[in-house]
Amino acid sequence: MSQENSSYKQIFKATSIFGGVQVFNILISILRAKFIAVIVGPIGIGLYGLLTSTIGLITSVTSFGLGASSIKDIAYANEQADQGKLLEISGVLNKLVWYTGGLGMILTLILSPLLSKLTFDNYDYTWSFVLLSVTLFLGQLTLGKDAVLQGTRQLKWLAYANMASSVISLVVTFPLYFIYGIKGIVPAMIVMSAMTLIVTQFFYARLKFVLPNLNFKETWAKGQGMLKLGFFLSLSGIIATACSYGVRIFITRFGGLEQVGFYTAGFGIINSYVGIVFTAMATDYFPRLSASIYDKSKFSLIVNQQGNVALIILGPILTAFVVFVNFAIIILYSRAFLPTESMMQLAMVGMFFKAAAWLLGFIVIAKNDTKVFFWSELVANIYHSAFSCVGFYFWGLEGLGYSFGLGYALHLVQMYFIAKLKYDFKFNREFLKIFAVQFIIALAALIVMKTISNDLISYGTGLLLIMATTVFSAYNLNRIINIKDQVNKILKKNK
Repeated sequence: MSQENSSYKQIFKATSIFGGVQVFNILISILRAKFIAVIVGPIGIGLYGLLTSTIGLITSVTSFGLGASSIKDIAYANEQADQGKLLEISGVLNKLVWYTGGLGMILTLILSPLLSKLTFDNYDYTWSFVLLSVTLFLGQLTLGKDAVLQGTRQLKWLAYANMASSVISLVVTFPLYFIYGIKGIVPAMIVMSAMTLIVTQFFYARLKFVLPNLNFKETWAKGQGMLKLGFFLSLSGIIATACSYGVRIFITRFGGLEQVGFYTAGFGIINSYVGIVFTAMATDYFPRLSASIYDKSKFSLIVNQQGNVALIILGPILTAFVVFVNFAIIILYSRAFLPTESMMQLAMVGMFFKAAAWLLGFIVIAKNDTKVFFWSELVANIYHSAFSCVGFYFWGLEGLGYSFGLGYALHLVQMYFIAKLKYDFKFNREFLKIFAVQFIIALAALIVMKTISNDLISYGTGLLLIMATTVFSAYNLNRIINIKDQVNKILKKNK
């Protein structure tokens, strides 16, 4: 049990470090989102969402998945203490991000009129895309430096870079929104990209790497493996971005730009503020899983342990959001965004299915079954998008909440079928028990908030359910890492 406790402690340690960074960035994002929402309103948020999703689509196409594939190679060379190989891989990556970043910028410049027409059904935003083309180049350069920092395990520097760039970008972009309103969105996006690169470069320079000077032919020859792996992985990202783009376009056509603003804001909270758990854990989870992926009993244990931790953390967070989502909307945005309340409550419950499917998706990647991952993601994104479009068409924003839960429930079944059939994986009883209890409590909170009109009764019952899931999580947390012992150790150190 001590080895198991040690594994759980490692998971919580990594999660707390990166969770802290994410919380800090989220606080900065809250300030930025609140400011933008007040200044530009739902229409401005909708415009921002359409611009970022379009640029994201081009980035997915031209980045070739170098972020994922390069980290794997850099981390391996760093683990083997092969400085020559590490510098070679970093040098290849440095050249590749320049080439791919330039490709993305040029492609956006050429396609800017078409992008404006497809996105907004007019050519009014052609120059917006022309100006934003530089963000693809800057973003790709930043990605390369982030990959080296993460691959060499300079996680504190990476954390500092993320936090510093968030603060500086916030301070610099505030005046743009305040002075220019909606017209300040594009300049603010460019400034944010530039500030992020400058700050990341500052910490990257501390590595003092002297990279080899490679020409195009050498870069291509040595980078083919990185590009091939990244290409297969990036295909899933391209599909996801394209489907998200398609859903936004559908909502624009049948609901208007304001509805896109509601959709963007609602799922922005879900993916950013709740997604902190996934972001924080993925940094540690994927490397550990990859290291043990060919040991069936070991990788199965890692997946189940990671799942337990995810549910212990997510349970109270999701239930609290279900109960107090309207307050969260007002704090994070404004009262103008309250129409997203029901959509977000439904999606929060659906996050339990997403968490379980998320765990299983990493198994496929760690097994290097990129084709299986690609086809499973393709199928999943197709029905996710179809559910979203049908849900919005018939039931509006609330339909998007139902479609989110239904989509990830089906996604979980799909991924579990793949994991069971190909890798003989199964969730253990402990995971299933924690999942069932946390899901039932959150579902009960949803039913209470949607069916009881008396605020005193609904919020009172909701608070009791939040307390129940918190106590359940605390009990399980103490059981797996022995909180009392950890507190005693800290107290002894401070004496």
